[in-house]
Amino acid sequence: MSDSKPSIWSDLTGASFSQGFLDAGGVRTRFLASGSPDKPLLLLLHGTGGHAEAYTRNLAAHGEHFHTVAVDLIGHGWSDKPDGGYEIADYGAHVLAILRALGRERAHFSGESLGGWVAAWLAVHHPEKVDRLVLNTAGGWTAHPVVMERIKRLSMEAARDPNPARIRTRLEFLMHDGSKVNDDLVETRRAIYAQPGFPAVMEKVLCLQDMDARRRNMFSDEETGRIAAPTLVLWTSHDPTATSEEGRRIADLIPGARYEVMNGCGHWPQFEDAATFNELHLNFLLSR
Repeated sequence: MSDSKPSIWSDLTGASFSQGFLDAGGVRTRFLASGSPDKPLLLLLHGTGGHAEAYTRNLAAHGEHFHTVAVDLIGHGWSDKPDGGYEIADYGAHVLAILRALGRERAHFSGESLGGWVAAWLAVHHPEKVDRLVLNTAGGWTAHPVVMERIKRLSMEAARDPNPARIRTRLEFLMHDGSKVNDDLVETRRAIYAQPGFPAVMEKVLCLQDMDARRRNMFSDEETGRIAAPTLVLWTSHDPTATSEEGRRIADLIPGARYEVMNGCGHWPQFEDAATFNELHLNFLLSR
């Protein structure tokens, strides 16, 4: 840990931002937002077991150009947690309801891991809703049993016993440099995982780490080739879920996709090296 004690508040220094809840098709959905609502909409979608704070280091930079909204997906964070409905089409329906609740017909979508899987599903099945698409170490194309087991084990250990040490271990899985996990991020996730009944929700959320469920939600090469939105596939040198070569293959399947690799990062490049991520991300989103 550094002596400077970085925190969510230091991430948001100088930013105009808000936290709130919206009704997305009957699902009380929590969000963090930055940027004027009269600007183009950018929706940021986190990964499995995550929450909107995955993007605290990106809100200020993107809020200068977009109405930037990071959400807690259904079953995650402080959003509602129904008994069922945690496959990709269910998340996609939730995001479409968020879009309607925000009064928008279209948006840019940037998703990390599970969030990228959901964003790609929208691009395949609802292309009219997607302006530009960013797939950040995205799920949906690989099924590695060792990785899936590790995600299940670390997630369930943290959910069943949400003490700071277990939460930190789960967060360190996301980083190439574990020291980037600060106390503020640990406490934020600990409070979420300590909600009553959260272990049962986590078990449902982890359905995509079971091989049968995962495979029926994965994209075929043909589906991937139908993605028409301008797309950035962003990978990292040390992603724990898939290699950069696997990321390259995804980009090669998407017509005209741009491919970038961020060095020295794991599964959360937007957090681990926010300056580089923000530059790459904005360059793509603002390009013509």
